[in-house]
Formats: sequence, structure tokens, C-alpha cells
Amino acid sequence: MSARSRLCAAALAALFLGGCSTFSKDGGFDSVNAAVRARTGQDATWVRDDKTATSVAAEVNTLLAAPIGPEQAVRIALLNNRGLQAAYAELGIAEADLVQAGRLANPSFAYARLVRGDGLEIERFFLFNLMSLITMSSRVEIAEQRFEQAKLLAAAEALRVALEARRGWFEAVAAKESERYFEMVMRSADASAELAARMAGAGNFSKLQRMREQAFYAETTAQLARARQTAVAARENLTRVLGLWGAQTLFSLPERLPALPKAPRALGQLEATAMRERLDVRAAKHDAESLAATLGLTDATRFVNVLEVGYQYTTESAEPVKKGWEVELKLPVFDTGDARLAGAQHRYMQSVQRARQIAIHARSEVREAWTAYRSAYDSAKLFRDEIVPLRKRISEENLLRYNGMLIGVFELLADARTTIASVNAAIEALRDFWIADGTLQMALTGRSPGGMAMRASAAAMAGAGSGAEH
Repeated sequence: MSARSRLCAAALAALFLGGCSTFSKDGGFDSVNAAVRARTGQDATWVRDDKTATSVAAEVNTLLAAPIGPEQAVRIALLNNRGLQAAYAELGIAEADLVQAGRLANPSFAYARLVRGDGLEIERFFLFNLMSLITMSSRVEIAEQRFEQAKLLAAAEALRVALEARRGWFEAVAAKESERYFEMVMRSADASAELAARMAGAGNFSKLQRMREQAFYAETTAQLARARQTAVAARENLTRVLGLWGAQTLFSLPERLPALPKAPRALGQLEATAMRERLDVRAAKHDAESLAATLGLTDATRFVNVLEVGYQYTTESAEPVKKGWEVELKLPVFDTGDARLAGAQHRYMQSVQRARQIAIHARSEVREAWTAYRSAYDSAKLFRDEIVPLRKRISEENLLRYNGMLIGVFELLADARTTIASVNAAIEALRDFWIADGTLQMALTGRSPGGMAMRASAAAMAGAGSGAEH
């Protein structure tokens, strides 16, 4: 086959490839939605037109009509979180780059009309970037890798928002429940302070005892104020994650957290699951593969980075027509391409090391998340099965002793406050378990959930113990 035939065949193939380079119907979102559905049980929605926006608004309002649970919170966040919708735009950008990589550079046409004395010279040039044709398949391959990476990152962002929604729901419900129990403590402190004032006025109460009750009343007032602010902050955080505003912020929540499961989840090979399923690990692998392809392309074109071929047709008055081919090649005299090659090599090694570091972090985070999950479950189970029932039996026994005039009213009130503090600590332990459950799921299949430090159950128990002093 002659050189001209080979060139024509390559040009036809390139034109065919360029004609096939079009946008997909789903914009790559189907794979994102599949990943989100597999890990959350919920569908993700990319709002790209007014019709979808109207449908999303209607569904969100329907969900808000009743008290929302954790799954409804996740659904609303996947539908309505504006930051997540902005992240989906990266899919469109990556697909646009892919389509652009599969299209040929536009040819150039030049026309010159020159007058030399009485003579007229007309030149016509038709130039085509031959290098874009030669490197098209490599550029498409690189763009495909980046598009796949964008899909993984979009899915990871959706999972992060879903985790924040679940965590925000549990924190908001637990904070409101804690506020109600602190109000009960406040009523007990108020009754105790009023009784102490009356007894002190009658001369039946020591000054030291009265000051203790006054101090407890003041401390309880401060604790209730903090509990109310915590409840407001938790609700507003949930509101932000769900993307709600205006009348939507008046949504209602259940009064109690879900019950603790009968047994913790049985999990298999945690680290292997994370290496296979975690989206940030898969995205890092795609990044390294993409840069490897880029390195190969850079090495191949380090000396020839601009190569144009064109057809020239020149006519001059009273002269025969001149026609032929013209090839323009930039010579590597000053820039041999070694700097570009070195930069590509370092970027590739950077991506490889980054992928390794992400894998190390993933393994560590899974182990830490599992430990936190089991610790939170054991702590919540201890409160549910032993501490709270024991406190209630103690309260019942003290009530019998009070009825038998063996203890006074202040001892009975103090015991009631201790019981309420234990119940509140149990609420916090149950909240920490459900948050640890979501964090473990994210560590296994999503991406780094950030700081894995959980609220120490010992702090909650210490809070219960502080109440016993009164």
C-alpha cells in the first residue's frame, strides 16, 4: 500500500471515530446511581432540567409531611443537597473532555491573493493536524480513564452526603431526647430547691444542705441550656445536609432513637472488602492508570509534538499552476521534550504512591471503624441490659424506703436525678452506636469518612456518675 493510501485510510478511520464521539444519554450517571443504590439502598438523582427539579421538590415535600426517619433523611439528602448536585457536574465535564478527545482538530484553510507588478499570484492552503490523528486513540483512552474516575468520585461524594444525613439524623434525635431528660432533671432540681428553701425558712434545714441544693439547681440550669443549644445545632446541621430552607425547616423527627439490634453485624474479611469496594481506592487506581497512559503518550510525542500536513494549490498569472503537498514539523532544537517527559514520570509516581497511601489508610480506617463499632455496641448493650434496669430497681427500692420513712425526700429526689442521668447516658451510647454503624459502612464501601474518633462512652458514664453526687 502506498503512503498516500495509508494516509487516506488513517484519515477515514479518524473521521469515523470522530463521528462516533458523542455524548451518552445518561452522562455516566447510571453507574453512579448503581453504586449508590448498592451501598445505601437509595437511588441518586441528578437534577439537570426543570422537569426533574419539579419532581424532586414534590418528592421532598411528600417525605417531609411525616416525621422523617434515617432512611428518609438519606433519601432527601440524595435528592436535595445542592453541594452534591454541584459535584455531579464533574461528570458532565469529564464526559465533555472524553467527547472532545474523540474529535479531530478542525482543518485550516488559507487563501492568499498577491500582486507582483502586472502579475497576480493566488495561493490556497489546506492544513490538517496529523498529530491529533495519530494520538487520538491514546487521548481517548486517557479521557475514558478520567471519566471512570469522575464516576467513582461522584459516587463517593453521594455516599459521603448519605453518611452525613444519617449521622445528622441520629445526632438531632438524640439531642432532642437528651433535652427532654434534662428538663426532667430541671423539674427535679426545681422541686428540691423550693423544698429546701421552705425547710430552711422553718429552721429544719442546715445552711450547708441548702447551698448544695442551690448549687445543683444552678448547674442543672446551665446543663439544660447547653442541651437546648446542642439540640438546635444538631437540627440545623441536619437541615443543611438535607438542603432544606423556608417552611421546609419545620420538619418533624421521631421522639426516640431506633432500638439497639439484638446482635452486632457479622462481617467477613474487612480489609479485603475495603480494597474491593471502596470508591476512593478504585478512584486512585484509575488515576494511576490514566497517568500511566499519559506517560506513554508523552514519551511517544516528546520530539514530535506538532506535525501538520497540508495541500497547497498556487496559481500565478501567465505561469503554470503549482500544486503539491506541504508538511510542517517543529524541530526539537531548543525543547527536546525531556522536561515534559520528566514531569509526566513524576506525576505518575506521585499517583502510584498516593494510591498506596490511600490503600494503607483504608485498611487502617476499617480496623478502627470496626473496633469503634463493636465498642459502641457493647457500651449501648451494657446500658440497655444492666445499668438502666439496675438504676430503675434502685429507684423502686428507694421509693419503698421513702414510703417506710427510712429516707427523706431529698434522698429520693437525688436518686431520681441519678436515674435520669443514666438514661441520658444510655441515649448517648445508643446514638454513638448508630453513628459508628454508618461510619463502618462508609469505611468499607465509600471513602475516608474523616476523623474516626468516636465520643467516648466513658464520658457519658462520667456524666451519669456526676449526677450521683447530688
